[in-house]
This record gives sequence, C-alpha cells and structure tokens, in this order.
Amino acid sequence: MNGDKDILAGCKKGKHTAQRKLFETYSRLLLAVCNRYAQSIEEAEDIMQEGFVKIFLNIKDFKGDGSLLAWMRRIMINTAITHYHKMRKHRYHDDIDDIKEFRFEETYWGEADFSKEELFNVIRQMPDGYRMVFSLYAVEGYKHREIAEILKIDENTSKSQYSRARRWLQERLIKLKASETSPQ
Repeated sequence: MNGDKDILAGCKKGKHTAQRKLFETYSRLLLAVCNRYAQSIEEAEDIMQEGFVKIFLNIKDFKGDGSLLAWMRRIMINTAITHYHKMRKHRYHDDIDDIKEFRFEETYWGEADFSKEELFNVIRQMPDGYRMVFSLYAVEGYKHREIAEILKIDENTSKSQYSRARRWLQERLIKLKASETSPQ
C-alpha cells in the first residue's frame, strides 16, 4: 500500500519513473477493462493509451477518497465510451415497445461449459451497440438510466439493446456448444 502512495506522489510531481511504475502495475488490469469495449486488442491498447494520458494529466485531482484503481478504471471506461462515440458512424433509436417478446430456451450452462477465452471471444463479436450496453450493464453494473446518459441514448434503447445482446449471446453459445459436442 505504501508503494502505491509513493507511486501516486511521484506521478503527481510528474516523475516519469513513477508514471512508468503506475503503468507497469495497472496496465494489464486496465487493458482488460478496455478490451471489453473494443473490437480488437489493438483498439483496446489505443483506448488504454489514451486513458493513461488522461490519468497522468489529471492525477493531481485524485484526492484519495476511494481506490486509485477504481478511479483509473472509471477513466478507462469513460475513454472507451468516448472512443465508441467517435467511431460510431450511424446512430439509431430503438424503442423497447418495438421489440417482440422473445422467450429464451431454458438452457443452463455450468461454469465448466465454456472457457473464459471462449466467452470473451463471443462477446467481442457482438455488434458495437450490444457489446457496449451488455458490458456496462452485465459486467460493470450500471443501471439502464445511467447507460442511457453515458451513451446518449434513450433508456428504452439501452433495455432493448441489452435484451438483444442477451439473445444474440445465447444463440452463439448454443451454436458453440453444439459444435463442441457434434462428432467430427
């Protein structure tokens, strides 16, 4: 813990060795955060690099009220969302009322059914809107109201994107499971 305080103090003074140590200590964790919002590892690395620039420029404002990691994680998520908005070519509005009721098959999987890598690869293939809402809601724990504000969409659009993302994910996981169990 004292090491973090020393690194933080050095970063606030603009010391490059402290900045390098902060990067080396937290880059893998923060890259994993960025990776959930990117279409490729290269895009995630770009987001992370931009996020670290913001961290270093604003670290003097970190008061220490909460966790340094949580503060940096929030910056990475906001950077990923900003990147998403920049890259987005077309915006559209979906209303939850336009979504037909869809019942999921009663399919249950255990923890051992899919590896972390398999799940991550399937989620990465999601369309951008689905992946952003799914990651913010299911992984980060944001509410649909908050997601709507962050992504500048209607709250119902967030709900419908999440519903579609779940359906999309379930369909892909069913296919993945079937391909693993079918004789070759």
